[in-house]
Amino acid sequence: MTTNAVQQSAWIRRFREIPEAAVRLVCLPHAGGSATYFFPLAEALTPRVEVLAIQYPGRQDRYREPCVNDMTELVEQTLKAVLPWTDRPLALLGHSMGATVAFEVARRLEAEVIVPRALLASGRRAPTAASGAGLPSLDDRSLLAELELLHGTDARLFQDEDLLRMVMPAIRSDYEALEGYRYRPGPGLTCPVVALTGDRDRRVPVDQARAWSDVTDAAFDLRVFGGGHFFLSERTAEVADVVRGALGA
Repeated sequence: MTTNAVQQSAWIRRFREIPEAAVRLVCLPHAGGSATYFFPLAEALTPRVEVLAIQYPGRQDRYREPCVNDMTELVEQTLKAVLPWTDRPLALLGHSMGATVAFEVARRLEAEVIVPRALLASGRRAPTAASGAGLPSLDDRSLLAELELLHGTDARLFQDEDLLRMVMPAIRSDYEALEGYRYRPGPGLTCPVVALTGDRDRRVPVDQARAWSDVTDAAFDLRVFGGGHFFLSERTAEVADVVRGALGA
């Protein structure tokens, strides 16, 4: 980008600079997740798409920073980090919680007359269908047990008390942000929306993934992959094909 300040943004991770890429894809991770979750996808999309991954506070190199447990603040801070990168066509891909953040960022971008190339919502119920799951009220081990059922939590966390103390604030904070989120009706997006889900995702029934069609006035597509909640990790090449198609890359 044009300034060192943008390059060094704490919120943005660019795994590979691709000056010739015609479009950028901003990836937003799941609850408790980090930017590095999207490294395999970024590699699969090289060199056609330049991937920027959002790094929320309170994890990995930002673990000393306070977590953000309010969805509105998380969206606003993400938007602030993304705006300097809109000199090139841009799309958004969010997984699980990240899909909700991506949707609200897309709304705000369109309010700034910056229309994303597409919104790809992965592993998340549509905002119109989402509801609180009561997870923040669980104790740490019960919360981790719920996450393990989604095959997204390494079982070694249960044995490593130091690691637990490090990751639990981010996990709990993210679920508090999700629990407090309420969809507010408004104009439909003018960008296309693609919903992606796993056929064995116990948190996201296919019909509730299909409900993403309600939030756009443009084209909608639903793609169902073999796998559970974290199908993206297992079907990276297939997801990359869908992304390239959605972005015209």
